[in-house]
Amino acid sequence: MYRNFKLLKLASGAPCQLCGLQDETVVAAHSNSLADGKGRGIKAHDYRIAFLCHQCHHEIDQGNKLTKEQRREMWEYSHRRTIGYLFENELIEVK
Repeated sequence: MYRNFKLLKLASGAPCQLCGLQDETVVAAHSNSLADGKGRGIKAHDYRIAFLCHQCHHEIDQGNKLTKEQRREMWEYSHRRTIGYLFENELIEVK
């Protein structure tokens, strides 16, 4: 399981990659997919994250307004935007 606390901390101060809100509730939300290493009591790999505010994180994880497929698509969209945000803001780089 890949863990990187520094990567997770980059969510602090970042905008939500779904709704754009930029406040203290934005966190690195892990994927809920078993294919990403998620298991009972185990979070997915730290590179499978999306920067989400509390409201968006809740809607994707426990919300009942969307189908499971819609929630998965929203998380994947947010994940792709998060990776873009990290590179475009030079928060991570390739050596």
